[in-house]
Parts: sequence; C-alpha cells; structure tokens
Amino acid sequence: MRLSYFRTLMEDEFGSVRAASLSRDHVFAQLDGQTVEQAIESGVELRRIWRAVCEVYEVPPARR
Repeated sequence: MRLSYFRTLMEDEFGSVRAASLSRDHVFAQLDGQTVEQAIESGVELRRIWRAVCEVYEVPPARR
C-alpha cells in the first residue's frame, strides 16, 4: 500500500480534520503503543496500520 493511498483511505473514512487528529493523537495497542504517525515513521507496514485503525474504530468490512 502506498502512503498516499493510506492517507486517502483515512480521509475518506474520517474526514480530513479527524483523520489528521486521529493519526497524531490516538495511541494504538495493536501498533505497540504508537500513534499512526509514529508507526509510519518506524516503518510499520501501512496495511497493518490500516487494519488496526479499522479494528479500533469498527470500520465496516466493506470499507476495509
């Protein structure tokens, strides 16, 4: 998954403002206690990050 596509998925699901806030502020246990931005910086696979976001925020399977 490309970073640009990941950002598009986040914005489509949460809106641009909420997606940015969620990426900076929410700490995910599934990402070893990192935020989305920290996980990206540390090289976590984007697909894994997206799955963690979908799980925590209960994104319907059709939009995962």
